[in-house]
Amino acid sequence: MGMTITEKILAAKSGAKEVEPGQIIIAKLDGVLANDITAALAIPEMKKMGYDKVFDSRKVVFVMDHFVPNSDVKAAQQCKVCRDFARGTGLEYFYDVGTMGIEHVLFPEKGHVLPGDVLIGGDSHTCTYGALGAFSTGVGSTDLAAGMAKGELWLRVPSSIKFIYEGKLPPFVSGKDLILHTIGQIGVDGALYKSMEFTGSAIAVLPMDGRFTMCNMAIEAGAKNGIFAPDSITESYVKARANRPYTMYQSDADATYENIINIDVSCLEPQVATPHLPSNAKNVSEVSGISIDQVVLGSCTNGRINDLRLAASILQGQKVHPYIRLIVIPGSQEVYMQALKEGLIETFIEAGAAVSTPSCGPCFGGHLGILAEGEKCLSTTNRNFVGRMGHSQSEVYLAGPAVAAATAIKGKIANPSEVK
Repeated sequence: MGMTITEKILAAKSGAKEVEPGQIIIAKLDGVLANDITAALAIPEMKKMGYDKVFDSRKVVFVMDHFVPNSDVKAAQQCKVCRDFARGTGLEYFYDVGTMGIEHVLFPEKGHVLPGDVLIGGDSHTCTYGALGAFSTGVGSTDLAAGMAKGELWLRVPSSIKFIYEGKLPPFVSGKDLILHTIGQIGVDGALYKSMEFTGSAIAVLPMDGRFTMCNMAIEAGAKNGIFAPDSITESYVKARANRPYTMYQSDADATYENIINIDVSCLEPQVATPHLPSNAKNVSEVSGISIDQVVLGSCTNGRINDLRLAASILQGQKVHPYIRLIVIPGSQEVYMQALKEGLIETFIEAGAAVSTPSCGPCFGGHLGILAEGEKCLSTTNRNFVGRMGHSQSEVYLAGPAVAAATAIKGKIANPSEVK
């Protein structure tokens, strides 16, 4: 019987000839990722288990990205726990101020995840790396501690849903719009503990940044993982970063799927998810005109170089509305440097934006853009739950970089075609 790409990876990493949905396996881990919040929780759990060293100092990676640079005393203390542990354990890859980026942007950039890998992280958006044809998923602090200590973890093999996207992408429609539209179709629990496999002619031409965005938000549909079959676009990205062998798996033609969903992208508008769920996806034409107080461009969802390029192309020669705060957060130092070289940072600042050091910042209500009561933010982030970015009476609208840039100019939700 044929297997999906997810099943093939899990079979290989558990030493089985084949696996099937629902089966419990013990999988060997190619990498374990933790940030300043989740590492600080997992470290004492690991010690309770009787371990004071990680299973492999090259495969356990810490990225300080949520409250870094430290926003207050509590954050500083939390990061100190991580810094002390990393130093004492001899972690080879510890990313802090000056080298860090948002973990899910930085991790693939640095070659820590490759096609065919199995990887866990102490953050729900660890599913991002399925864009490379890897199996990656978020776990809680106890499972994270076990993974750090043992280098393996039990998993239940998920069933798969295949999403086939056909047609030519319209102007200003990106991976963010595809995934928002998809979540709008199936709901926030529409892929609960499933593997979301993305394919089709529209996917075949989607750049890596768009693929990372789609897998990043698989968790917003409840999925265990999102995944793309690796192709020439994947290999082009990986070749410059890989320092070890990797395997590019493909789903078998006779693989079994729980469901197959076809989506025609030809007439798709840029999408906006209204408060307070990512599944409240609407065409931008349905919500244009809603006044906004703040726009955030960045996050592990849309803080990559193509996202900044798209936004800058719309902001070029324009000015941010006088009553709008536009906050731009490059996803990593590499992205920041590339944006500097291309003049994108200059474009943002000349337009009236504030540009931050790489950080999760306001996405989860941490710092660098907290909302007050009654304020509305349009953001390229991944969640718009009640109180996500600040006050419980604030509102967050989710969209892609093009809508974010247009909204910053107009002062209200706007279609990019209105300003470009």
